[in-house]
Amino acid sequence: MASTTAAVPEVALRSGGARPMPAIGMGTATFPVVPETTVKAVLEAVEVGYRHFDTAAMYATERPLGEALAEAVRRGLLASREEVFVTSKLWCTQCHPHLVLPSLRESLQNLQMEYVDLYLIHWPISLKPGPTVFPVKREDAVPFDFEGVWRAMEECHRLGLAKAIGVSNFTTSHLDKLLAAATVHPAVNQVAEHNTTRLLSSTV
Repeated sequence: MASTTAAVPEVALRSGGARPMPAIGMGTATFPVVPETTVKAVLEAVEVGYRHFDTAAMYATERPLGEALAEAVRRGLLASREEVFVTSKLWCTQCHPHLVLPSLRESLQNLQMEYVDLYLIHWPISLKPGPTVFPVKREDAVPFDFEGVWRAMEECHRLGLAKAIGVSNFTTSHLDKLLAAATVHPAVNQVAEHNTTRLLSSTV
């Protein structure tokens, strides 16, 4: 297992305090979510050498991921939580300055962790506050407060609850808006193709 892990290239992140990110990781998005299946899959991934795991509030897999990694430590598959790199994401209904920190704290509670290695804004879209739902509705879209939301992300980083912060599915114009207000620059822009971008592109 050690040789498998060592063979995975790592990427240095710009955020201070962040460990290098393994370039190969396991995503946990699956629908419908079957917690027992997620736990089993993560444990098997740890056994073969995976050390980077990606989750999100919207995936509803934070809790089974946290349970699997805690079990991996108990079994001796991992020496400690520090051996893994965990990414989670802020959902669109929580993309409001006052909801960012509480959302991360909820994710940490689900993960049974004191911090995530990387916390991302899931989409450059803000929806009316409410439950984490998908698919999203155009009529629920509201103006995105790029400066306010990013300031709240920076606070998560300052508190050490997120070792690195970044974004997901941002275009160049979105990044320009964010960088104009940023003190801590986003460590990554994780991009995935999805119809949500096309559905709401005219509203953000």
